[in-house]
Amino acid sequence: MDHKKTVMPVLFIGHGTPMNAIENNKFSLEWKKLGATLPRPKAILCISAHWETEGTQTSATNTPKTIHDFGGFPRELYNQQYPAPGSSELADTISNKLDKYFIERDYIRGLDHGAWSFLKHMYPEANIPVVQLSIDYTQDMQFHYNLGKELLFLREAGVLIIGSGNMVHNLMLARQGENGFNTEFAYDWATDMNEQLKEKILLGDHHSLIHYERIPNARLGIPSEEHYIPLIYALALQTEEDKISIFNDKVVGGSIAMTSLVIGR
Repeated sequence: MDHKKTVMPVLFIGHGTPMNAIENNKFSLEWKKLGATLPRPKAILCISAHWETEGTQTSATNTPKTIHDFGGFPRELYNQQYPAPGSSELADTISNKLDKYFIERDYIRGLDHGAWSFLKHMYPEANIPVVQLSIDYTQDMQFHYNLGKELLFLREAGVLIIGSGNMVHNLMLARQGENGFNTEFAYDWATDMNEQLKEKILLGDHHSLIHYERIPNARLGIPSEEHYIPLIYALALQTEEDKISIFNDKVVGGSIAMTSLVIGR
C-alpha cells in the first residue's frame, strides 16, 4: 500500500475586477475547471491583496462573513454570499508553528473579495474551510518571501495555499470598456512587464522577482505592492520538484494582468 502523502499544489490567482464573481467569462470558467481537477483540499489558506495590516494576522473565526469591500457595482454583486466555514484550528496551527513570527489571530475578520470572488467558482458548495493570512504592509518583500517559506508544512497537511492579487496592477490607468475592466485593451508597457515577470517565474529567478523594482516599467506596473505580494508568497512555496503552469494569461483593462499560476501539479 502506498502511504505517500499528497502534497497540495500552490496557486497564484489574478482575481481582477469583483465582477468576475458573478460573470461566466473565460477567467471564471478556468477557475471552475481548476476546482474540478485539483486534489480536494482539507482547508484553504488565502493571502489576499485586500487584507493589509500592521503586523501579520490570521482570520480565526469559524463563521467568516462575506465582505463586500468595493463600491459602485451592481446590486447583484452585493447580494453575493460565500458561506464557507473558517477554521480556528488552522489559524492556531499557523500561529503556533510559526513561533519565530508573531501572528495575531483575528476573530472578527471575514472573507474579502480577493478570496471569495474566485472561490465561489472553484468550490461553489462553500464547504471547505477558508482562512486568510494578512499582508503586513510595514515589511519588505524579502520578509514576505521568508514568511511564505515557513508555510510549506501546510502543503503536506492537505491545505491549498492561494496568493490572490494581480502581478501587474495599475488601477489608476485602467480603462473600462463594454465588459468593464475586462476589456481586451492592453498598454504595451503592461504586456511587456507581464512577459518579463512570466519569464523570470518560469526560470525560477525568485531573486529578481523579490527585487522587482529593477524590472523596466515596474513603477507603472506595480505602483503599490499589495497586489504583487501574494505572488511572492506563492513563489516562496515552490520546491525544486515543482513545475509551474500558467493560465488566464491576459492583460485586461489596459493595466491589469489576470495571469495566474499552478505550482506543483
